[in-house]
Amino acid sequence: MPNHSEDAEKFLLAAKRSEIQALERLASSCELVTTVSDLVHQLQRERGISNIYLVSSGHRFAALRMEQIREGTCSADTFRQLLHDQYLQGDRCSSPRDMRLLNSIAYSLHGLDELEELRRHIDAFEVNALASTDAYCRLIAGLLSVVFEAADVADDPEVTRLLVALFNFMQAKEFAGQERAWGAIGFAGSRFDEKLHLRLEQLQDCQRRSLEVFLEFAGESEESSWQEIMHSEASRDLNRLRRVIAGLKNGEPISPEVSEVWYQLATTRIDAMHGVEDAMAARLLQVSRQRVADAQSELGHHRAQLQKMKSSDWGRVPALAVLFDPEVPGLYGRAEAAAVPTLHGQNLTHSLYDLIRSQVAHIQKVNEELEETRRALTERKLIERAKGVLMRNLRLSEDDAYRTMQQRAMEMNLRLADVAQKIIEIGNQRSAAKPGGGSARPRSTTGDGKPV
Repeated sequence: MPNHSEDAEKFLLAAKRSEIQALERLASSCELVTTVSDLVHQLQRERGISNIYLVSSGHRFAALRMEQIREGTCSADTFRQLLHDQYLQGDRCSSPRDMRLLNSIAYSLHGLDELEELRRHIDAFEVNALASTDAYCRLIAGLLSVVFEAADVADDPEVTRLLVALFNFMQAKEFAGQERAWGAIGFAGSRFDEKLHLRLEQLQDCQRRSLEVFLEFAGESEESSWQEIMHSEASRDLNRLRRVIAGLKNGEPISPEVSEVWYQLATTRIDAMHGVEDAMAARLLQVSRQRVADAQSELGHHRAQLQKMKSSDWGRVPALAVLFDPEVPGLYGRAEAAAVPTLHGQNLTHSLYDLIRSQVAHIQKVNEELEETRRALTERKLIERAKGVLMRNLRLSEDDAYRTMQQRAMEMNLRLADVAQKIIEIGNQRSAAKPGGGSARPRSTTGDGKPV
C-alpha cells in the first residue's frame, strides 16, 4: 500500500484514540460528579440541622449536628482525594475546555477551607440561622456549578443527557433544602410574614422548573422513582403543611414545635430525592465506562480491518473514490453525481475509505445529538447572563431580576430563554452605543418600550 494511504490509516486510528481519551476524561468527570452529589447531600443535611440548632439556642439537634459534621468531613475528604488523584497526579493533560470546570473546583475547595471556621462560629452562636444558611447555600452553589460545568464539557450525547438530568434534579433538591431552611426560620419565629411567604412560593416554583428539565432528559426509571416520591405519604403531608403556611397570610402565630414536623417531612422527601440521585449517579458511571469500552472495541476493530485489507484485495479502492463520492459536497449547484467509469459496479465496503467515511458519519451523528441535548445548558447560560444585565443596569437583586424576566415572558407569551436573549442583545447594543463603552445606567427594554 502507498505511503500516503499509510498516513491516512494513522490519522484514522489517531482520531479514534483521541475519542477514547476524551471519553476517559468524561468518565473521570462522571466519577467526580457522583462524589459531588454525596458531598452536597451531606452539606444540605448539615445546613438544616445547624439551622434548627441555632434557632433553638442549642437545645435541639446538638448531638445530631456533631454526627453530621463527621459525615460531611468524611465526604469532603473523599472529594479532595479524588480531585488530587484525577487532576494533580501524574501527567494528566487537561483540555482547554476544562477551564471553567477547574475554576469551579477551585472556588469550591476555597469554600470548603472556610467551612471549619463557619462551624466554629455556629458553635459559639456568633451567627444567626439566616447567615449560617446563606453561607451553606453559597458553598453548595459552588459545588453544583462543578456538576453544571462537567455537563457542559461532555462530548457524548447519552452521558450529557444524564448529566443534564442529574444537575437539574440536584438543583431542585437544593431549592427543596432552602425551602426547608426558610420554613424552619418561619416556625422558629412563630410567624410567616409576607416576604417569607413570597420566598417559599418562589422556591417551590424553582423546584418545579428544575424538575421539568429533569423529566425532559431523565430515563424511565428516574421518572418512575420521582413519581413515587411525589405520591408518597411524606410528600402529601408536606403539601398539607405548605397549605397551612400559605393560609397564614396575615402573620398569624403558629407553634414553634411544628418546626420539627416540618423539618422531618421535608427531610424525608429530600432523602428520598438523594436516593434517586444515587441511582442516576450509578447509571452515569456505568454508561460513561461502557462508552470507553465501546470505543476501545471499535479501535480494535479498525486495526483488525486494516490488517485484513493489507493481506487481501479489500484495500484496492477504485481510482478517484474520494474525489468523486456523490455523498460528499462538491460543486455548488450541481444536480447530478459525477459519472466516473471506474466507480460503476464497484463496492467500497471493507476499504480504508469506507472506515474513514463511517467514522465521519459517527462524529456527525454524535454532534447532532449533542446539539439538542446542550439546549438546556445553553438556555441556562442565557438566563444567568440576562440576570446579570438586569442586576447591573437596573440595580436589581438576583431574585428581582429573575422575577422581572418571568413576568415579561408571561406578558409577551415567550419562553424565558427567548426573553433572556432579547435582554442580552439590548444590553450589548446599549454598551456599544455608549461613548467609550461607559457605564451609564440605561433602562433595558424588551423591544416593546416597556422596561424589562
